[in-house]
Amino acid sequence: MRTEVLERVTGALQDELSVDVTQGLVRTDSTCGREAVLAAELEERIKAIGVGRVWREEVFDGRSNTLWEVDSGRPGPHLLFTGHLDTKPVCEGWTRDPFDGAIEDGRMFGHGVMDMKAGLGCQVGAIKTVLDSGAAFSGRITFAAVCDHMGDQTGSIDLFRRHRFDHCILGELTGLEIYVAHRGRYYFDVSTIGLSAHTCHRDLAVNAIEKMLPVADEIAKLRHFPDISEEMKALVGPELHIAVGRIFGGLFPGGPSMIPDRCTIRVDTRPQPGVVPGEVRALIDGAIGRARARDPEIRAELVLADEKSSFMVPTNAPVVRCLAEAWEAVMGRRPTFVGGSWLGDTASFGDLCETVIFGPGGEPVYQPDESLALADIATATRINALAALNLLGEA
Repeated sequence: MRTEVLERVTGALQDELSVDVTQGLVRTDSTCGREAVLAAELEERIKAIGVGRVWREEVFDGRSNTLWEVDSGRPGPHLLFTGHLDTKPVCEGWTRDPFDGAIEDGRMFGHGVMDMKAGLGCQVGAIKTVLDSGAAFSGRITFAAVCDHMGDQTGSIDLFRRHRFDHCILGELTGLEIYVAHRGRYYFDVSTIGLSAHTCHRDLAVNAIEKMLPVADEIAKLRHFPDISEEMKALVGPELHIAVGRIFGGLFPGGPSMIPDRCTIRVDTRPQPGVVPGEVRALIDGAIGRARARDPEIRAELVLADEKSSFMVPTNAPVVRCLAEAWEAVMGRRPTFVGGSWLGDTASFGDLCETVIFGPGGEPVYQPDESLALADIATATRINALAALNLLGEA
């Protein structure tokens, strides 16, 4: 990397803008399904920067993606910076307002600051840093803050349905490491079938919830280590992750007053790249079989309810190399490529665009009094800006 470009970016670093945008994002509740207000606020905040085109695209039910595009006016690659607006619900145990965005002792506090409002904030700051550095670049840079990541990733799916990009940096929380892989997600629904009757006639019924108990117990015992490469094991771990994550059964919200004739559990599995749904389904089928051996009356159905792809990008891909060069220039050492057990929006677009994952914040997330060091936001801003200039031909 040319010293001149490094000095330009350092001198123009918009880390205060990154912090300011992040704080504004944190102060608005955008629990999945409530992103609309934040999408509109972010649109106005970026418009105030006064450069490029800023707009929103409705995805569904009033929920929208916010986009910002800066065009160099010269032909070249199209780089996407992206991340999600929505968060999970606020957890129990907070000792402060989870939406105050307070800054204390060099840290910002707030629900979702790590997943992934700081990631969005530092991307906005990075683009402004590129512009203020005065370094020439070719092609276009687009920033897209998308909705519904925590749902069906509809925001990212819609974004790539409307637009085409050559390279992408997804700003998920990686602890400032460079992620080149993550696991996928298969949801399997297991239902036990019983026979209904009024509670007063329980002896005439078969309680589907009770029949589910040994099934859930056998699934909880599952341990599986797929036959994958040593490289993959090092990136995302050797063991398949599997857990019962949700249960439905009985009358709701009243009742019960009726023996339930159906109970359904959702089994959340997180397969490594290369592990197909059939391999995981066979494990769950085996668990159901062992439950039936304990109770021959169990009747069960098994359905693959949702499938999200795993992700992996070659470490020699241009976007990875350019980010790695920027990372080394800022950190002063060579990066190590790693992977995640969680699921990024790359599950929906990783096969459509060469993508690398990088951002501030790390595990654990969604815990009480969540906070992030401001220094990490500044570091991510600088690395993102340098990576963009590397990729767009003038670094």
